[in-house]
Amino acid sequence: MSGFQINLNPLKEPLGFIKVLEWIASIFAFATCGGFKGQTEIQVSCPPTITENKTITATFGYPFRLNEASFQPPPGVNICDVNWKSYVLIGDYSSSAQFYVTFAVFVFLYCIAALLLYVGYTSLYLDSRKLPMIDFVVTLVATFLWLVSTSAWAKALTDIKIATGHNIVQELSPCKKKEILCYFGSVTSMGSLNVSVIFGFLNMILWGGNAWFVYKETSLHSPSNTSAPHSQGGIPPPTGI
Repeated sequence: MSGFQINLNPLKEPLGFIKVLEWIASIFAFATCGGFKGQTEIQVSCPPTITENKTITATFGYPFRLNEASFQPPPGVNICDVNWKSYVLIGDYSSSAQFYVTFAVFVFLYCIAALLLYVGYTSLYLDSRKLPMIDFVVTLVATFLWLVSTSAWAKALTDIKIATGHNIVQELSPCKKKEILCYFGSVTSMGSLNVSVIFGFLNMILWGGNAWFVYKETSLHSPSNTSAPHSQGGIPPPTGI
């Protein structure tokens, strides 16, 4: 086995360059989703006793277990004699979110390992029959899992927007009472979550496109060294005269 020797030339080739892009895209994928924090607000009043609107908020974020995000009134304020802390948002979307983020982290780590192999053990990778084949299989699996995880997360994000939007007022039982008036206030912008979905599909495209360049390094595309003389149609030269 050859020793570690830095060779940056593979990074100039499509195989290495796209791997760098995959590494960067995976960072954006899990960072834009896993780092999200937001809240939704509702304005509540109890006419004619209280005519001024009071704000209750529910804070949520990754991994988006909305059924654990309770509404919080202002400290020390009694709003309509309701224990708002006992009411929560609806839905648990942690499975889709965690699957997406966890997979993105694994891809990030795999890209680092692959780049170290490309740069530090170039000859080992090119001379081996197993390593390119393993890389090819992982690339195909990763492409499929990017499609699955991103699609699941995109569907979950749509449901999260609904669960934290105007529909909250209709779901809260205190807001169904005639003596309590509830108005939807606002919800934190989910632009970064939209970006995470975009990067998920971008990763799928990158990995799918890179499959061809990885395939070219496998024995499925390139003939093995042992069959090279026969493929040239020649007879091995004599060893002497």
